[in-house]
Amino acid sequence: MSNVKCPTLFQKPRKRTRIIQCIYVVGFMDLFGVSMIIPLLSHHVKALGASPTVAGIVGSTYGILQLFSSTIVGSWSDVVGRRYSLLSCLLLSALGYGLLGMSTSITLFVLARIPIGLFKHSLSICRALLSDLVTESERPLVMGHFNAASSVGFIVGPVVGGYLTEHEGGFYTSSFTCAAIFLLNAGLVVMLPWSEASAQRTDANSNTSFSPGCHDNNVRNSVHLDGSHRNHHHRPASAPATEAGLEKHQGGARWGEMSLLQPAWRQLSSVVSKIRTVASSEMWDLFLIRLLMAISIMLYYSNFSLAMEERFALKPKTTGYLISYSSTLGALAGGLVGPVTKLYGNDMPALLLHSTVLTCLLILLYAAAPSVWEVLLSSTFFAISTSIGRTCITDLELQRGGVHASGTLIGAGQSVTAVGRILAPLLSGLAQEFSPCGPPSLGVGLAVAAVGLLLIRIPKWNGRAKEKEHKLRNGD
Repeated sequence: MSNVKCPTLFQKPRKRTRIIQCIYVVGFMDLFGVSMIIPLLSHHVKALGASPTVAGIVGSTYGILQLFSSTIVGSWSDVVGRRYSLLSCLLLSALGYGLLGMSTSITLFVLARIPIGLFKHSLSICRALLSDLVTESERPLVMGHFNAASSVGFIVGPVVGGYLTEHEGGFYTSSFTCAAIFLLNAGLVVMLPWSEASAQRTDANSNTSFSPGCHDNNVRNSVHLDGSHRNHHHRPASAPATEAGLEKHQGGARWGEMSLLQPAWRQLSSVVSKIRTVASSEMWDLFLIRLLMAISIMLYYSNFSLAMEERFALKPKTTGYLISYSSTLGALAGGLVGPVTKLYGNDMPALLLHSTVLTCLLILLYAAAPSVWEVLLSSTFFAISTSIGRTCITDLELQRGGVHASGTLIGAGQSVTAVGRILAPLLSGLAQEFSPCGPPSLGVGLAVAAVGLLLIRIPKWNGRAKEKEHKLRNGD
């Protein structure tokens, strides 16, 4: 192995570390604000006079909007740059939560949910931004820490929201507080040293493009959505003309930004082009595995409280403690992703397979648990396995698709997860007709299907990787 040191960003860690830490704070504040509101939404809709059916329809509006907007906004962030897209999403989300605080009727409530459903993609763009900043070997560790920071916000938020709700006009206070948090996040994003980061990233990529010693460590920089490899310093012929001179596809970084003042049709054509490229790529297997595991995990949690009461006569308060315990472990598990990835030698397919098998076994243990202690055991390791699995699938999508389109890929992954959110309640309701253990039992079946798909596809992934590595070493 070559001893040549790659002139990457981690040789100048201070400025990059400051940016990454700021993104962690943005992730924490984001879910902290959102989780203040989520538990209160159904109560507020009913207080406005909505029937259960209307409340259900209103509640599904957000998920449907997220389904269609995730990929589009993610691709838009690839076109106009992370800075503009992240700021736009934060400001428009703040507007939505501000309107939510003024909603005194069902109509205003629905109108407030529209900008939130369309533009609440700040976390996805933050993940794409992190993938721009770090190397492939660093990415699982950084993503794990980001997920942990976000999860902590999701744990703390309901406590603060519940406290504010005890006072008069608590929902409106919580909504305006959430809007203020998103405005604060927007201010933090504005203060990030974008120009410094851009200069550092450009210098790093211009150097590594011609450094043989760094070639193997930066293989991911030349992996494109069609699975081919291209030289870093050659701009693909298929790249939109509007992006010429703005970024050189070096390291897949998207620091060069198309101005928001560019004609809308140019931005739209670039977005459509990127989405079409993802849709036509051979990534259906990863997206299908993501869907199967998303539904499986949601089925595990879908009737958790009801099942605990029916199976073990557990009081809601005790069940709440169990859920909080599992959520806390899930947040802490983000810090384990990096060490576990190193233990596996950055073999993400193998790690994904093993985490999926473990998740499947833990759902089976929960479905067949004869006592609460088995449920506690399954909840303990379930939080860890799912946290690692989520990071693995995202990292594999970026490896297979190329980080030059990380926003599109992460957005597409969120759209797939949104499909799971729509299907899981329906499947859970049907399964509960047979048994309280029906939803997790169905989840076991879907997880087994995901394991089978991984066993079939991983050899093909490894074969392609070896072939590409051989071509690169031969200078093909």
